[in-house]
Amino acid sequence: MILDLHLHSELSDDSRAKVETYLKILTRKRDERPLDGIVVTEHRQFDLDVDYRALEDRYGLRILRGAEVESEYGHILVYGVNEDILARFDFTDIRLPAQEVITEVERLGGIATPCHPGRSNVGLCAHYETKPPLEGVVAVEALNGGSKGPENDRVQGLMVEHGYFGFGGSDSHLASFIGICATDFEDDVADEAALVVALKAGRYKAVDFRPSAG
Repeated sequence: MILDLHLHSELSDDSRAKVETYLKILTRKRDERPLDGIVVTEHRQFDLDVDYRALEDRYGLRILRGAEVESEYGHILVYGVNEDILARFDFTDIRLPAQEVITEVERLGGIATPCHPGRSNVGLCAHYETKPPLEGVVAVEALNGGSKGPENDRVQGLMVEHGYFGFGGSDSHLASFIGICATDFEDDVADEAALVVALKAGRYKAVDFRPSAG
């Protein structure tokens, strides 16, 4: 199962893309970007009442959700968001304590994964140069569609040094970028709970569908 684990819709303040527009593009470009679904990760928010099941049925693509939050170690993608996690953390806080996010999200049934870690100054690689490594990190975004080549390359050393699994996401804020990078799971991912299990298991790889990647 291939999923784009990182993208933003018009609900995020820096994106104008509609979820349905993403699905239309993926339907049209199946030969180029053979995805089975997407994970919508809005910035600094998660609305438990949002329901994409009608769009799933219409387009035959799986739509899961997560959130992108901000910390003193950079941005973190949170999957398996539930009422307990939302009660524990204020996602609008742009200085969330990263170690608490990693530890507490796992304790409460989710998984917190640093994203675009290779970016200069703001990524996890840069923060590890001046701060101690975070404990309990399972996976990082090894391939980010919005990062430059050298920035993605830096992540490989981070993964080797710390034993992290690596996943991929487009980080799309524009509809045309959907699915350019994604994650190929060995197992089926039926819902957010299954996504948490799959990310912890490590049976997946980041995949790049950009033409230049070939």
